[in-house]
Amino acid sequence: MSVQTPDWVKHALFYQIFPDRFARSPRLQHVAGIRFKAWGSPPEEQGFQGGDLLGIVDKLDYLQELGITALYLNPVFASAANHRYHTFDYFQVDPLLGGESALRELVDEVHARGMHIVLDGVFNHAGRGFWAFHHILETGKNSPYLDWFLIHDWPLHPYDNGDGKPANYEAWWGNPALPKFNFKNPGVRDYFLQVAKHWIDFGIDGWRLDVPEEIDDEAFWQDFRRVVKEANPDAYIVGEIWHEAQEWLRGDRFDAVMNYVFNRAAFGFFAAQTLRTDYEPGGYRLQSLNVSEFAMACERMTSLYDPQVVFAQLNLLDSHDTARTPWIVGGDESAQRLCILFQMTMPGAPCIYYGDEIGMTGASDPYCRGAFLWDDRAHWDHSLLHFHTRAIAMRHQHTVLRIGDFQTVFAEGQVYAFQRKLHDDLHNDVAIVILNAGYDEARITLRPKFQIENGTILRDVWNQSADQATISAQDGQLANIHVAARSAVVLIAELDKQ
Repeated sequence: MSVQTPDWVKHALFYQIFPDRFARSPRLQHVAGIRFKAWGSPPEEQGFQGGDLLGIVDKLDYLQELGITALYLNPVFASAANHRYHTFDYFQVDPLLGGESALRELVDEVHARGMHIVLDGVFNHAGRGFWAFHHILETGKNSPYLDWFLIHDWPLHPYDNGDGKPANYEAWWGNPALPKFNFKNPGVRDYFLQVAKHWIDFGIDGWRLDVPEEIDDEAFWQDFRRVVKEANPDAYIVGEIWHEAQEWLRGDRFDAVMNYVFNRAAFGFFAAQTLRTDYEPGGYRLQSLNVSEFAMACERMTSLYDPQVVFAQLNLLDSHDTARTPWIVGGDESAQRLCILFQMTMPGAPCIYYGDEIGMTGASDPYCRGAFLWDDRAHWDHSLLHFHTRAIAMRHQHTVLRIGDFQTVFAEGQVYAFQRKLHDDLHNDVAIVILNAGYDEARITLRPKFQIENGTILRDVWNQSADQATISAQDGQLANIHVAARSAVVLIAELDKQ
């Protein structure tokens, strides 16, 4: 089967936003009489802090200055939870976020800037207030919607009343607030295909799909892809799958997955000494890796799929479902910076979780969902923000770092190096990325896996303070390359066209 993924994704730099905690806009006038928690309240208190979609619009200048070209938003549809995974109307944007008019303004402003926007689709389960489930709660066995869900017994136990009675209907992880849909029902299938098409027609650029493996229905996902791609052939479909996902990425379902395989490898090597190995995000234990194990992990994840998929993978370090990177790496900022450089130079679309760029930290949900510190810039890590901005700019500047092919060229001691090569009608470029995870400086000699003529000059585009340091090829190799401890060298050459 021919595989094709959207070209814009291969060049995108994503930013994930948890809407309730990113930014409030003074332009949004809520109905009288409502009250939010104070902005910056401890996230473990739950509740709503009042971030909204116009707040995102108001911060688009900031995001563009950072180098962001695409947004991935956690759910925005009407819900009784701050994270909005408890949906009760998939055709209504939550009024607390500004409603449909605010989403309209956001989509239009994003597109006016040449950016893209992807929304979160939570289709496996709804909230207890979803209209069809609410109908069952009100009318019991008389409801025409009984077969939209999987009910085992009566009367329903829709709340945890402290009596130890489990939900007597299928619910996500047994949570009575999250009834699961019956996807064998054609009405359920048709409903979500309508939802998918409706918001693509509205103007969004794709869907991130929550727990798609729990809808074990290959035909549904094939229909989902057909409906979405007919509405917009360039729409992006990315699934939340935490492991290798060959069957999902054959070209008939998803374009990509959230690449948690990527972040586990990055943490394992660059934070090998400080990694919280007792932490199991998504149920996957983190493990320290030596350079050989890391090299094998990199080779495997870049060869598992068609190159179209590899270039479209959503490469993230953390998300709303994990602890933040500083917490995971035990506070080792050098590990975080190496992970960022790895992310910005590898195939796949990098995705930054909101606030990571200014040093926000926290353990797993809910601690990773704090409010962005807009009014407390004294607590921003401005050095880390500058680091992100430079690394993102480097990726944008060099096409080879986005769509060049990938090969390991060196893996010894604590130093790992890979090459990216791009040869087409417009480019004949190569990049050599050398990452030193060691605590001592290194000097290495490596041989690229392509023919390189004597005298070819490669320029270090990362360490620009080193007087634009260059390396000259001799006898098919690059000799005596100096890489500082816990740092990197990114060598770029534009070769003559053959």
